[in-house]
Amino acid sequence: MAGVPQPQVNLIPGCPRHVAIIMDGNGRWATQRGRPRLYGHHAGAKRVREIVESCPQIGVEYLTIFAFSTENWKRTQVEVAGLMSLFRRYIVKETRALITSGVRVRFIGDRLRLDDKLINLMNDLEVATEKNTGVHLTIALNYGGRDEVARATRRLAKDVADGKLLPDDVDEETLPRYLDTRVLPDPDLVIRTSGEARISNFLLWQSAYSEYEFVDTLWPDFTSDEFQHLCASYGVRDRRYGGVVG
Repeated sequence: MAGVPQPQVNLIPGCPRHVAIIMDGNGRWATQRGRPRLYGHHAGAKRVREIVESCPQIGVEYLTIFAFSTENWKRTQVEVAGLMSLFRRYIVKETRALITSGVRVRFIGDRLRLDDKLINLMNDLEVATEKNTGVHLTIALNYGGRDEVARATRRLAKDVADGKLLPDDVDEETLPRYLDTRVLPDPDLVIRTSGEARISNFLLWQSAYSEYEFVDTLWPDFTSDEFQHLCASYGVRDRRYGGVVG
């Protein structure tokens, strides 16, 4: 549009097509500032927009973020209730921007434990953005890798029992068709913020050959510049998938 400044495009050579992020450190960020943990979660939610907006500028087509795990229900009732409220407000607040910027939104995880209002907002956002062709943003909400595989296996077993699938036809290419991520490519790069060096039950099947980056930065301090730097570092890695070069 004339008169409207366009974002600078600086595509990174060899940029990962799909980046997944474990957004860790919100609580510690808030504690360091003498504030309640929910203050950090609100700051972290604001950071999401910056990272999403930077994706098309550098060449990332798919972004998957870990918002709430199946294990996070163990947190205090106050924190869990605050997070659920934050998710609802985030969807309401960001829907228009996501639509106009062409972002396609999907949610993965088990929705059955979530409240009806949040589920309806999630469904509505998926429908509202389903024709968008920009960045594919996937939000993992009440998600756990083991839980996902268990749910997928149950669906697969039912198809076998119903005669829709023969047991001898089940191989490593079969199960992915039953996963929450069945329409997504596997992540090329998985980033975890806050200095923790573990994957915390995130995309266990899908990340079998992903590259990992564990950074000390707490999520609310994680900038688009650092994101771009990590994507550029990925571009110079030698990925052999078990083979030998030379």
